[in-house]
Amino acid sequence: MKIFKIELSGAWVFKHRDDDVLPIRSILSKLSDVEKDGVTFRADSLTGAEFECKDEKACEALRARLCDALATIYPDADAEVYTFSILDAESAEDAEVAAVDGTMSASEALERQQKRARRCREQAPTETETERTEIKRSALDDINGLVGAEEFKALANEVATVAPEIIKNKTQEVFTCQSYLFAVNDGCGLSTYLGLMSKLFAELGLAKLASEPVYEEKVAPLKDVRDGMEPFAGVLKKLNGNYSSGLHIMSIDISEWLDKTDGKLFKDFLHVLSESAKEFVYVFRAPYLDKDVLDRLQSSLNDMLFIRTVAIAPFTNEELQAAAEKSIAGYGFSVAKNGWKGFDNRISEEKSDGKFYGLNTVNKVVRELLYKKQLKSAVSGKSNKVIKAADTAALVSGGAHETSGYEALMGLVGSDALKARVDEIVAQVTMTLKEDSGLDAPCLHMRFVGNPGTGKTTVARIIGKIFKEKGILRVGNFYEYSGRDFCGRYVGETAPKTTSMCRDAYGSVLFIDEAYSLYRGNGESNDFGREALDTLIAEMENHRNDLVVIMAGYEDDMKKLMDGNAGLKSRMPYTIEFPNFSREELYKIFEKLTDKLDRDDKILGAAHEYFLNLGDDFIGAKEFSNARFVRNLFERTCAKAVTRCQLDKTNGLTLTRDDFDRASKEKDFDLTVKKKARIGFQS
Repeated sequence: MKIFKIELSGAWVFKHRDDDVLPIRSILSKLSDVEKDGVTFRADSLTGAEFECKDEKACEALRARLCDALATIYPDADAEVYTFSILDAESAEDAEVAAVDGTMSASEALERQQKRARRCREQAPTETETERTEIKRSALDDINGLVGAEEFKALANEVATVAPEIIKNKTQEVFTCQSYLFAVNDGCGLSTYLGLMSKLFAELGLAKLASEPVYEEKVAPLKDVRDGMEPFAGVLKKLNGNYSSGLHIMSIDISEWLDKTDGKLFKDFLHVLSESAKEFVYVFRAPYLDKDVLDRLQSSLNDMLFIRTVAIAPFTNEELQAAAEKSIAGYGFSVAKNGWKGFDNRISEEKSDGKFYGLNTVNKVVRELLYKKQLKSAVSGKSNKVIKAADTAALVSGGAHETSGYEALMGLVGSDALKARVDEIVAQVTMTLKEDSGLDAPCLHMRFVGNPGTGKTTVARIIGKIFKEKGILRVGNFYEYSGRDFCGRYVGETAPKTTSMCRDAYGSVLFIDEAYSLYRGNGESNDFGREALDTLIAEMENHRNDLVVIMAGYEDDMKKLMDGNAGLKSRMPYTIEFPNFSREELYKIFEKLTDKLDRDDKILGAAHEYFLNLGDDFIGAKEFSNARFVRNLFERTCAKAVTRCQLDKTNGLTLTRDDFDRASKEKDFDLTVKKKARIGFQS
């Protein structure tokens, strides 16, 4: 028994995208009564079909009929448009696809198949049947299978459409002298796109593929005009080097020169590039920028080179999840429907420090997830490849959170007035969202004012959880940034960066600590904070029912921010004040932290005395970090306990008074302890 396959060129199929019927369907419609020849239809796809043939003779007959159908329906279909493949279904040992061109006979195909199968057995004896029979995908297939990158896909399909005309007219030089401007952020797949681009050009016959087809270089910042061409040294070295023959794509990162491309030095550099345009296809790389900035940049580069711009937007959360799912499946694992919550939360954590690297970060998290999953299987002795909610929850700081939002709120140490205010806001928002309320949907944005460590971030998380439980927010994730994280490094980068960060948080909470840093109030035109703030205000208005923006900071600073931005103030109707913790509350926080560990009876007494004796000047200072100070002291106490247990070679960890005393006497904590002044004379 034989398996016979026909595969059409993806580029050729794309040329017929406007046809009423797909080419493969038109061809199959001409194959009536193939059963009498010992042929059974198995399956078809967008670009191919598969049959089961009883013997070699049936394969030969089917090949002849397919060739006739192609010649009748598509006279333009030459031998490069299609390939035939034969697989010996009866022998797993010889299950190697035979690539058969339009003129090869079935017997020749079988002989090639057997030779290739023997070579595979010699070189890779552990290779599986699936791996041996896999048909190589085209570059265009791989490009169209990418997550996101719609403009890059459109470019690739355009090239596939025009390639036959270029080849017919022998004008390849016209095509390869075209250059590109890719606007793409770090970690969004530039190296992958460049590799697929070179492969596509070669497969379409537009250029010969070089052994090392892609070079990536970065133009250094210009420190001094006297540096001459030094910033371009890496690129120039490649241009003048001994490189292999064939197509080369030179990626040139010009991020440090976005506002200098009209200068004489950069124009001289472009002139040098233009002289080598026949040997290299240039891809200039810049961050993802505003369209008007990209247009100006393209115009500047276009003075000496023919430039096409390809803008690749940052990945959405859905695209990142799709990429992760694809990566996980590549390792043979799958994710349960409820298993993505923890993964999404981990990605939001990764984004919160303002240093997220797209697919690079996603792949890092995927590898961590798979390692932990397999470690869990090894320890339990129960191996499976389905990743569940508990597996992804382990990726998030603190793991899974089983308590409800209200339980978490009531469990906080601190002001009852603050809890009541949160409860009041939730009740008000819930009421206005009822269909019969007769009220307009409220604006959900808030201001949190208070000193560091007073619980602003914690309460913001809880509000997001409560809003999710109440159906006010559809996602309920939490994204935390500082104000300056929204500012770009270059002109034109801030607005798309801010928009992307807001887009991530749709249906969730966007928490902005140190929000005042966005507003300088000095009228500086080169401060990107004003641009970020304007973009934020627009997002807050356009998505007022599907995004909760919470800005936090010191009371005085937040007042200046609101006074200087009337549009912002009017869009943030809710204010929650966070008072400093009292000495007793600070102690309660410490006690709560130690509840999760073993402790002796004396440590709490020592801690209680310590916090009650904190000086007024210290706990009343603007820079006092409240609960953060308590956590730091707790972690230092734990460190002392761990060191003691290691030295004593004891099992388990128990916090003791001695651990606390040694921690509290260290510089960071001992200097803050000031006894309350006693009234009267002292000796």
